[in-house]
Amino acid sequence: MKPIPTSLALLSAVGLLACQEQQHAAAPAPRPVLFVAVTPQIVRTVGFAGTVEPQYQSDLGFRVLGRIVSRDVNVGDLVKKGQRLATLDPVSYQLAVRSAQADLASATARLENAAATETRQRTLLQQNITTQAEFDAAQQARETADAGVTRAKAKLDTAEEQLDYTELRAEFDGVVTATAADLGQVVQPGQTVVTVARPDIREAVVDLPDSIGRDLRLGNRLDIFLQVDPSVQASGSVREIAPQADPTTRTLRVRGTLANPPESFRLGTTITARVTTQAAPGFDLPVSALLERGGKTMVWVVDPVTRTVSTRDVTIAARDGSAVRVLDGVTSGTRVVTAGVHSLTPGQTVKIPDGSFL
Repeated sequence: MKPIPTSLALLSAVGLLACQEQQHAAAPAPRPVLFVAVTPQIVRTVGFAGTVEPQYQSDLGFRVLGRIVSRDVNVGDLVKKGQRLATLDPVSYQLAVRSAQADLASATARLENAAATETRQRTLLQQNITTQAEFDAAQQARETADAGVTRAKAKLDTAEEQLDYTELRAEFDGVVTATAADLGQVVQPGQTVVTVARPDIREAVVDLPDSIGRDLRLGNRLDIFLQVDPSVQASGSVREIAPQADPTTRTLRVRGTLANPPESFRLGTTITARVTTQAAPGFDLPVSALLERGGKTMVWVVDPVTRTVSTRDVTIAARDGSAVRVLDGVTSGTRVVTAGVHSLTPGQTVKIPDGSFL
């Protein structure tokens, strides 16, 4: 056998190394990925901060224009129904009452005179001393005077009512929670002067994310805890859910009536409301898991046996900032990639941390 030339042996070795490099280049190392195992949520319990507020609260103001000459209450004062809260300068309204009283007296005198004239004309007409036309004129004058008295009484009633409006009174028993006008200030009709709330009927007010608020129903139970002392708690039920989310915070305001709350649940107290809701159909996934291409929404799914990835078309039911709710395309237990979805290819091998599928 002839020995292989040295040059040929070197060429063979170089070719073998090139083939090995191509094989290594054709089989890249598995890519590490993060994923979540899809699990259905039957119920979910979450807590959010809120405050204790009165269920019934009124912003009270005068019904007439004027300058405030007294304010009888301050923030925190307890008031009774009908108690005077503030007073306007009544001089101009007192003068209006006097003027209306004088007008009524004048109209009454004209009516008495017209009535007497009508009586005389009727007697003269019966004696054929006067004409029917003169009697009709006297009768018309009496009716006009009668209407003048009615008008004068109405003006007097209006003037007395406006004089009564110069005193602002409480409409129910409560506590003053705010004041918006001081002595000497000229206020317009309807302008808020004092805010009065009923402290006996309190409620918890909480702003919830839209994803939580939309699953709530009227009457759902609320567990309320004081933030300064979580051992103090009360129960309540959802009374009102805002029909639309706040345009700035995208949250829904929820009001829940408190059932016999402890005295420490004072108005304005910060509380934590724990909400338990029935989850809507579907599965929750982070937004980072979505891949949108060609008008389709997909996710990458990891095969636990081959440890390769493939795409699945999904239908989105709702979006909420960092999370989405998927109606179909995945099932319970499906492993969905949550990071780097734009750099994967179908059938690509991925690296899964040990024990991830256990």
